[in-house]
Amino acid sequence: MTAYRFPTRKKLGEMLVNRGTITPEQMNEFLRIQKETKMPLGQILVDSGVITRQELTGFLGEQLGIPHVWLRKGLVDPRIVSIVPKEKALKYQIIPMFRVRNVLTVAAGDPNSVFVFDEIAKMTGLKVQPVLCRSDDILESIRECYKEDVAMDEVMASADETGLEVVRSSPERAISEIAEMAEGSPVVNLTNLILMKAIRDGASDIHLEPQGDQFMVRVRIDGLLYELMSPKVEMHPPIVSRLKVMANLDISERRMPQDGRIQVLLEGSLIDLRFSTMPTIHGEKVVLRILDQRKAILDINKVGFETEMLARFKLLLKRPHGLVLVCGPTGSGKTTTLYSAISLLNTREKNIVTIEDPVEYQLKGINQNQVKEAIGLTFALFLKHTLRQDPDIILVGEIRDRETAEIAIQASLTGHLVLSTLHTNDSVSAITRLLEMGVEPYLISSALLASLSQRLVRRICPECETGYFPSQAVLKELGIDENKQVRLSRGKGCGNCYDSGYKGRTAVYELLELDEGLQALIMSNPTTEGLRRYARERGYTTLKKDGYRKILEGVTTIDEVTSACASGV
Repeated sequence: MTAYRFPTRKKLGEMLVNRGTITPEQMNEFLRIQKETKMPLGQILVDSGVITRQELTGFLGEQLGIPHVWLRKGLVDPRIVSIVPKEKALKYQIIPMFRVRNVLTVAAGDPNSVFVFDEIAKMTGLKVQPVLCRSDDILESIRECYKEDVAMDEVMASADETGLEVVRSSPERAISEIAEMAEGSPVVNLTNLILMKAIRDGASDIHLEPQGDQFMVRVRIDGLLYELMSPKVEMHPPIVSRLKVMANLDISERRMPQDGRIQVLLEGSLIDLRFSTMPTIHGEKVVLRILDQRKAILDINKVGFETEMLARFKLLLKRPHGLVLVCGPTGSGKTTTLYSAISLLNTREKNIVTIEDPVEYQLKGINQNQVKEAIGLTFALFLKHTLRQDPDIILVGEIRDRETAEIAIQASLTGHLVLSTLHTNDSVSAITRLLEMGVEPYLISSALLASLSQRLVRRICPECETGYFPSQAVLKELGIDENKQVRLSRGKGCGNCYDSGYKGRTAVYELLELDEGLQALIMSNPTTEGLRRYARERGYTTLKKDGYRKILEGVTTIDEVTSACASGV
């Protein structure tokens, strides 16, 4: 096999100057530093903040004429990795990605290792096409592909050997056959693999979706769905049945929705999975909500509050009685904020009682209770009985009706600090929502301490973060002088973030505290616009303003803030 030869090398400095990344004068200065220190030019540029390490990797690939790719999940064929022994893959930091006819594409961390490509070519008898990737991504792929993805391939091979077929006989026979398949080793292994990969990737939900001739497994990460894998469609019924068995549900019931709970032990940690099925025209769709307490942020200092707003919120939590509402749509992080608040308040001197639907995370030292509406154990009924348990602080998962609202307010007026949530777009709307429920204005005015509204925005991925100069329109939107040069951040997309440019989420907040003027205004049964006008006149920080602050700090992007706060004020 012909040895691999690199094309003529381009000069890194010239590439950067031609792209306008640096000026010729700056390049001369960096070359002077290189001459004095004997350090590689690329390292000097990274240390100086001119380019990131990820950008340097891309430039090296272009310099040597080697394509640069982000080694994201799904890009490596698990059936081809074994063509190179794991020991050699680790030693040389390379991994075979896929084969097309007689060409083997190999990801490498060091593009200068010509002898490695020659050795692989001799070993496999194939022509080697190198691509350049980050070494960290390659090591991570080696860890996954030489274990999990190979296991996945073996699982599917085992499934083929069992001769599984789509069951189309009578319901009784179908149920018994699927139940038998569900206990088979390939199905158990594949089910475990799906759960393991989703949990390790930091997913919040797993979707198992039958699509006629296709079975798709997707995971929700940082609010967006990504395809995890697409097993054979014949695997769908036994996998669903396997999950039902794990959740102690009836596998023969496939016409009605079912809900259950699964607990799994992964790497020494107990993880809760909320199981839900929904019958569709192609079969049952399953959604699993992952409640991984290891990833829960229960520290009030780390959920995203700006320093001054955090201090104000902590002062509110120190009040002996009153009502604090956290507002926002489903999935905006309200429960996390409430959990972090009661974690701050949790001491031996306080009796904290929660009423939730469902209890998402179990907290030590706190009396948590689960609403069971099927037997009449509603928020309102639970709250009535909670008041007889001598509580200091009460967390009500959600105020859904007038009865719950009035009991919560009465509790806050009789010496209890009550924390709860409302589904409203912004902080001022919480007041009008309570009025619409029929709660008397004087009760709201007397009991409500503050209304906190929030949204979740995705954080810029630290692995592929890069800087850019925004347009004048963006500067104007952010309230910055258009003549100023401001450098903002964004993610380019990499294997660490599913090519999205984002990794993890944080919250943006607006906090409306009641003062004497607002209390008087509430007594007049005001409109939402009237309340907003009052808040604006007093310099009320809106969700967007807090989001713009995070943009300037390099935490998130204007696209994220604009999208997340579209329904806010």
